[in-house]
Amino acid sequence: MSKAHVLAVYTLANTADRCEGMAWYVRAKDLAIAICRQYPVSPYQAVGVIAALSPRNKWERNVADAENLIRVFCTDPESVDSVKVCTFGSNKVKAIAILNLADGADGGDVRAILSGPKLTEFFNCIMDEKDDVCIDGHAYSVWAGDRITLANVPSIGIKLRREIKAAYREAAAEYGISAAQMQAVTWCTWRRIYGVA
Repeated sequence: MSKAHVLAVYTLANTADRCEGMAWYVRAKDLAIAICRQYPVSPYQAVGVIAALSPRNKWERNVADAENLIRVFCTDPESVDSVKVCTFGSNKVKAIAILNLADGADGGDVRAILSGPKLTEFFNCIMDEKDDVCIDGHAYSVWAGDRITLANVPSIGIKLRREIKAAYREAAAEYGISAAQMQAVTWCTWRRIYGVA
């Protein structure tokens, strides 16, 4: 379990994996900005809602759920609680709380609502904080050098999370890319190799 495993997966990346991974968080932010152009929410709110609704949610559905929740919040706020999303109810509550932030709320306000490390990391990476790394079950599997089902990924506490992040940062430094880009490229590669949907 180390930087070596992260680098090993990175070296297996093909051109498509690298192109997709290097652009992944940029495209995610572009989607959030596009949502902001349609509805009166800030980029912090749009990205925060996407992050809040992300656990156990496929990316395409995650974005659709976020836009739908934002649309209903902006057009019929009384109905927002009835909007169906494909994640946990507690995460929907966080997303609604983010939408209820006062004008002028910033990333710190959104992070306080997200609170959990994975959600906060995902938010940070989409907001282009390149030194952060989103450590989820997939990032753990890459770091561990073993295909581990999400149900079998151990709880990632503070010390382990710090160790995994350091490995991604060190691996990224060897290629002159950001830690977030290293994580995204290795995830795209891992997904291709193992046929993860």
